[in-house]
Amino acid sequence: MNAEQILKEKYGLEIPAPPKPGGIYSPACRTGNLLYLSGQTCTENGVPKFTGTVGDTLTIEEGQKAAQLCALNLLSVLKAALDQDLSRVRRIVQLIGFVRCQPDFCDQPQVINGASQLFKDLFGEDGMPSRMALGTNALPGGAAVEILLVVEITD
Repeated sequence: MNAEQILKEKYGLEIPAPPKPGGIYSPACRTGNLLYLSGQTCTENGVPKFTGTVGDTLTIEEGQKAAQLCALNLLSVLKAALDQDLSRVRRIVQLIGFVRCQPDFCDQPQVINGASQLFKDLFGEDGMPSRMALGTNALPGGAAVEILLVVEITD
């Protein structure tokens, strides 16, 4: 089964159209066999879906769903950058996740697990990157989570 089939069967989800950039940057930049994906927030069709502060106005579970939505948006950028062919993903190399939270909130890794689990389910061991989960006081559009990726690809 390929990644899109797993996404549909296990999660009941499909990869959306890539979000439009919210500034002056490229959604994906390639150097050699590495593809750097700009940060994606938890939007659906350009509309913020999860806004607020995890651990305050949002639960950890809602934060995990926000992280999963970020991952879905990253998959859409990845798919577009790979001419619609996710089979060219060799490995998810690095994931950096930002969680909008209060200064004393310490469960950022649990929140970012929402994205990590999705990538592991879709790509197996190759979907388990090195990772950083950080807390922050604000994200674009009031988003609860933003995630960026580095992906190794094949030609």
